[in-house]
Amino acid sequence: MFSWYWLADLCADEEIEFILGHALYMRAIHGGKAKNDRIDSHKIAVLMRGGSFPLAYVYPKSLRATRDLLRRRNHLVRKKSELVAHIQNTATQYNLPEPLGRISKPSERGDLLSKFPDLVVRRMVEIDLLTIEHYEQLLDTLERQLEHLTERQAPIELALLKSINGVGRILGMVMLYEIEDIGRFPRVQDFVSYCRLVKPEKQSNGKSYGHSGKKIGNAHLRWAFGEAVILMLKGNKPLQAQLQKLASRHGKGKALAILAHRLGRAVYYMLKNQVPFDQERFMRNCT
Repeated sequence: MFSWYWLADLCADEEIEFILGHALYMRAIHGGKAKNDRIDSHKIAVLMRGGSFPLAYVYPKSLRATRDLLRRRNHLVRKKSELVAHIQNTATQYNLPEPLGRISKPSERGDLLSKFPDLVVRRMVEIDLLTIEHYEQLLDTLERQLEHLTERQAPIELALLKSINGVGRILGMVMLYEIEDIGRFPRVQDFVSYCRLVKPEKQSNGKSYGHSGKKIGNAHLRWAFGEAVILMLKGNKPLQAQLQKLASRHGKGKALAILAHRLGRAVYYMLKNQVPFDQERFMRNCT
């Protein structure tokens, strides 16, 4: 729900204190036999007075539109990927003799339509291709606009994030705008928890009851750090050897999660201390 935007901006203009409750932590106001606005407001007031009100971050107005535009860009990329997957699935359904290859790249589409002998199926694939090309033109323009905006709003932070091997302009901008201000996280533990890079454990009387809170945090940052680790590994022999060590002890999935967690910690200190990425130090911390 983003219906609080206008209210937060109005309160800022009128110099009225505005606080935002965290939706997933607001269960404390439920559970009574009766529930209405008066009872809810009373419980919220009690939580605020006792310092237990679960606060959410009010994203600054100056950067909010750019962040939302970047999220919209990611939505369009997923739609384009769905069309590419549909073409591949269509080829599988009609049992084409040759694989289509990496058709997500425009240079490798070539004579793609001629591989579908049925005219109706060919028309369906043609529609998908035309839509994909439209998305590509739109995304190219949008990405250049976003990069120009970011270079004006936070050029130093973007350059620091792009110093990470494999992190380009898109992942750098996603990390930058989803973090916004590293100073809002008092500890590195708070930051990696916000990025969904840790699994909170449930314990009682010394016994573990699994994990919880998987949906609390920023899903966009979790995706960005996961992608960044995969891209860091490409052509990076020392880091690939480190991954193999971790995978031999924990399995590949958990090994990648460990590297993503370590990368999150590295980004926290990079932005806090305004220093570029140091791979040697990063690998020492991964052992």
